[in-house]
Amino acid sequence: MADLSVVEICAGAGGQSLGLELAGFSHALAVELDANAATTLRENRPKWDIRKGDVADKELWDPREFANVSLLAGGVPCPPFSIAGKQLGATDERDLFAWAVELAAVMKPRALLLENVRGLSMPRFAAYRQHVKDRLKDMGYWSDWKLLEARDYGVPQLRPRFVLIALRPEDAKWFEWPKEDPYTGTVGTALYKLMAQENWPGVERWAAGANNIAPTIVGGSKKHGGADLGPTRAKAAWRALGVDALGVADAPPNESHPVGYVPKLTTEMVARIQGWGDSPEYDWNFTGRKTTRYRQIGNAFPPPVARAVGSSIVNAFRQNGNPKNLADVEEEILHDPLYIALKNASNSLTERELVSAAGVKMDSQEFERRMAHLARDFVIDEDDRLDGRAYRLAGFKGFIGQEIHERHARFAEMRARIS
Repeated sequence: MADLSVVEICAGAGGQSLGLELAGFSHALAVELDANAATTLRENRPKWDIRKGDVADKELWDPREFANVSLLAGGVPCPPFSIAGKQLGATDERDLFAWAVELAAVMKPRALLLENVRGLSMPRFAAYRQHVKDRLKDMGYWSDWKLLEARDYGVPQLRPRFVLIALRPEDAKWFEWPKEDPYTGTVGTALYKLMAQENWPGVERWAAGANNIAPTIVGGSKKHGGADLGPTRAKAAWRALGVDALGVADAPPNESHPVGYVPKLTTEMVARIQGWGDSPEYDWNFTGRKTTRYRQIGNAFPPPVARAVGSSIVNAFRQNGNPKNLADVEEEILHDPLYIALKNASNSLTERELVSAAGVKMDSQEFERRMAHLARDFVIDEDDRLDGRAYRLAGFKGFIGQEIHERHARFAEMRARIS
């Protein structure tokens, strides 16, 4: 493969794509399920190899054809881990995180980059995260997680994203998470030109009142009937910024709108809040109808954040900076001591034995709660013994590429609603 080549899965409409390109990567392939997002990718990068369909469909692409690519990257579906959802994790038909990690064993990329919502960083998924790190270590990769906030990388929005990086040890010792470059303006300064382009007389007053950064752009799911800027709490935050969040406008306010008018955002404005369009290098054309465009934008990884992370990977490849002790640069992300005790056990363990092996203090109620969380992502065998019920870790429930897995049937059933 060419130097700095990337295969991007679940590419969406191109937020991560553009950011990685600006960091120096060249796309060998981009795969996306949503037809509208794939059309947007083709509109902006007609020479790329862009394939539309289920990324796990072996008839769509063969990962072995892209062996030794420089980077395997993707923004795999968020709902399995979303705080706003049911947090089904490995049992959600949209969960492709563990599957994407397993791709590394086939493709052997020089680096892996996966991003997802903040929910994946929560205690509920501590064992899931440890499973991922363990698998990557088995494959010969060092890995680390970090929660990145979009506003810290030049984006006028509160948008935390949980990012996984995996590198081979010889590159990993040169890796540094990107340095922060916070956005110093407000929604008013970010959107002033777009709000003023139709000569709205109230733009100055509006911009002065829109004096904070934006809440997280949400509402990009096909399960919603139309485009709006989120649930009640988000709408209230937008209202405080002088924005009507009950929908998205076709055009900016004009000279006929009074000074005190409360405008809706256009999709161009939403894209600006996501990090597109601030300069020519971030220009991007979204195709389709208004709601379709909004969903593409709302589901994206902000390009400046992707660029910052991609640049850190490139710096590691080029051995820029100073090499480090890998143990000194890993973020302290909570992992599940019960899972680790189960994984390391050679036989079944009772509650008392598990708690002792885990080195933690908890009562039976807390133990049952944590075991229930584990059982959502892992197969836990239980046996009744004279000294109590014993537990054994018997497998991972998630989809990792199995020919026979309930994910296929659920995915086929839900496909029209997956975004």
